[in-house]
Amino acid sequence: MCSGRFGIEVIPDARDGLTRTERIILYVLQQAQQELQHRNVPTAMLYGRVLEYVDISEAELHVYLDRLGVRGDGG
Repeated sequence: MCSGRFGIEVIPDARDGLTRTERIILYVLQQAQQELQHRNVPTAMLYGRVLEYVDISEAELHVYLDRLGVRGDGG
């Protein structure tokens, strides 16, 4: 069975089309927004928190954010 980036993390879920990595990013983003009283979450903060769950580069995070339609803050 495959694991890591080339396995389950890149296969879209049949329910909503999100990959595991996309789901993690959205979950971490939502948690950070709650902590910041729904203010914008700095990209660097989001990246650091996402790294706790999945090993991706900063460039990959930006690709995922673009795909998800999440507007970056430039930070």
